[in-house]
Formats: sequence, structure tokens, C-alpha cells
Amino acid sequence: MMTGLGGRAFGDFLAAIGGRAYCVDDATARMPRDTGRGPEMIRIALQLDLHYEIDEHGADFVFNIHAAHTRCQTVVNENLWLSQSIEPRMQTDPATGNRYLRLRALPGELNVSYTATVDLAHHRAAPTQIAEVPVQRLPLEVLGYIYPSRYCQSDRLVRLAINEFGSLWQGYSRVQAIQHWVQQRVKFTSNTSDSNTSAVDTLIERQGVCRDFAHLMIALCRAVNIPARFATGTDYGADPALGPSDFHAYVEAYLGDRWYIFDPSGTAIPMGFVRVGTGRDAADVAFATIFGGVRSQPPGVRATAIEDAARGLTLPQHCDDALSTDGGEVAA
Repeated sequence: MMTGLGGRAFGDFLAAIGGRAYCVDDATARMPRDTGRGPEMIRIALQLDLHYEIDEHGADFVFNIHAAHTRCQTVVNENLWLSQSIEPRMQTDPATGNRYLRLRALPGELNVSYTATVDLAHHRAAPTQIAEVPVQRLPLEVLGYIYPSRYCQSDRLVRLAINEFGSLWQGYSRVQAIQHWVQQRVKFTSNTSDSNTSAVDTLIERQGVCRDFAHLMIALCRAVNIPARFATGTDYGADPALGPSDFHAYVEAYLGDRWYIFDPSGTAIPMGFVRVGTGRDAADVAFATIFGGVRSQPPGVRATAIEDAARGLTLPQHCDDALSTDGGEVAA
């Protein structure tokens, strides 16, 4: 089994348009799309291209490349193209909302192309108004994100985390402090980690890619009882000097009864992140998990923001607000 973890963003390795969307908080309501003026939002056009050469035995694939449906992230349209005449299956995990494309590929070449137009109507809040959620009030579906996991050994970082962050105000600013601490101590360096690199390894080696930054930040958050999860998308706004566009790993922390976005590697613009998958760590959200003899090429990834002032579409930018594409209450 191989797990596709991306190119530049994950260390260059493989291991085992129309309408308007609004973010609303009522669990039963969703405002309809329209074409009139309204709240500003972000529209991202995605293009993902994957290329494989499969041996004579064929291979099974499980892809997690489709944009997620959330209360504040609307997939306006999407298309999937496969070079082989095979019947894929689409399945959605009811617990996470992750969307999985499953297929049995024939020997030879397999090309996969996914395009989508996605609208982001972020929930925005003042960081000073966002408190942590006490453990006794955490929803059941959030509890799993305070425990250690394969790549986020929070149990081994408790003493460090308490010494560094235990006395800070328990709210959004403490998570910001953890993010800043990671950014100050870890250098973004391509090709310095592999499928075995964990949060503890990154803490020791002080270098890595976005996947490694995310694992370390998640582990430190969990060590002080802040639920945190691994999220995948694309690296909108990343410096071209870092290499071609790629999949991106970032963090969502559960604060104030919703999941807020953090980018510990600091290489991209969070307002332009289209959520694809969420999980405990990278093991849960590989963009491709492969069973069989397969050779792959680096993925082709492009995320383009569409600006149209007349329709309220703006370009993603860095901002001081806390951002979320989660509808709140229920952990979407």
C-alpha cells in the first residue's frame, strides 16, 4: 500500500460557476444562492491532475481530492475525468465529511483530473472574543482530537507544552502563541522529512514541510487539552520560489464551538484554503492511497481566485480575523 502525500508541500514523497453561498449558523437553515449583491466571499477555481503508471496486475486507489461540503464552503460545480473506462465509486464519511473516490485501475496509464469551483463565505470573528471549550463541554465528535495519534504524540509533549503555554490566557491567542512558537523554531525545508516523520521528530530536527509544521502544532495544542485536527487543501498564495503549487497541510483548532483555521508553516494564505479532508493526522487524509504496483508523477495542482467586485467576489488576503468554514455547534 502506498499513500500519496503530495509534492513540495509534503516533502516530495509517496508513502504506504454561478450563484452565491452564505455561511449561516442555524442548523436547519441555508440561504439560497443568488446573483445579486451580498456579503463578500471568496471563489476558488481548482484544477488537480494526477498521473500513474500501473503494472500488469492492476491496482486499487482511494483518492481524497474532492472539495468538502461544509456550512461555509459550497461546491458550485465540479467535474472528474478518468483516462480509463472504469466505474469509480464516490463515498462520504459521515463523521468527517471527507469525500472518497474509489476505483480499480487497469494495467497501464491512469490519468485523473478533478476541477471544481468552490465558494467560501467564511465565518469571521475577533480573536479576543474566542475562548477555549472546556473538556467537559466538548461534543462527542470532537473528543478524538484531544488524544495522541500516530504522528502527533501529544502525550510526549505535555511537560513542554505546559511550561511554554500553560500560563497563557485560554483562548484563540494561546493557539496563536503555539503557532508562532512552531514557526520560530522550525524552518521550512523541502525534502527533509518522509512518511515516518512525526511531531517529536520535527521538534528535534527543527525543519520540515507543511505536514510537519501541522503535526507539531497539533501535538502541542492537544497537550494543553485544545482539540486540533489535520486539514488538507491546496497552497493558495504560496511563494513560487518554494516550487510548483501543491497540496497543503494546515491545522484546524476547536475554539468557541467551531473549528478555526491556522497555517503553522506560514507559506500560504488561509483565506484561500479550500478544505478537502480532515483527520487526526496525515495518516487519515492522504490524497491518494494505493494498493498495488504503481509509479507516480508529481501532482499538478492549481488554485485560482476569481475576482468580481460587482458580484461581491474578492481575492483572498491575510487578515487579523479568526476564520472558519465550519458552521459551528455541530463540528462540520
